Amino acid sequence: MSNPLTHFNEEGRARMVDVTDKDVTERTATAQGVVHLQPATLKLIKERGIKKGDVFAVAQVAGIMAAKKTWDLIPMCHPLPLTSVNIKFSDRAESNPTTGLSSIRIEATAKVTGQTGVEMEALTAVSVAALTIYDMCKAVDKGMIFNNIGLTHKDGGKSGLFQRELPENGK
Repeated sequence: MSNPLTHFNEEGRARMVDVTDKDVTERTATAQGVVHLQPATLKLIKERGIKKGDVFAVAQVAGIMAAKKTWDLIPMCHPLPLTSVNIKFSDRAESNPTTGLSSIRIEATAKVTGQTGVEMEALTAVSVAALTIYDMCKAVDKGMIFNNIGLTHKDGGKSGLFQRELPENGK
């Protein structure tokens, strides 16, 4: 049986996968994640009361920049000429009855026409957007929690379509 982990060479050492013979196709990936925070923090964000600036605007730019630099951050990723990166935020102001926290859902979609997928770029965009929200709001809420960062959609390439829903609470 062949090893399904393709990032290892014949000696079992790490390698960048050779995509030379792969078809150039349109590839799309969407990832999401959730930031849980105090309701008062979410209110400040929405009212643009955070002293560092517009949290969603800065997190959106940070996520896009991160997607473009994924190959610089993740050792075995290929540098990709992304054709699109889009980040959306949706919030739930009512607090969770168990935790007392509100939440912000982050969704990032990356696209490329190329020989390898953009899953890592979408996941990196979500992760860095969440970290940016934390950085911008940590002065008022050091207890923010991130969870449920994962791939929700992937299309294109040899493996085809992958799709799933991630629940907000991460269970």
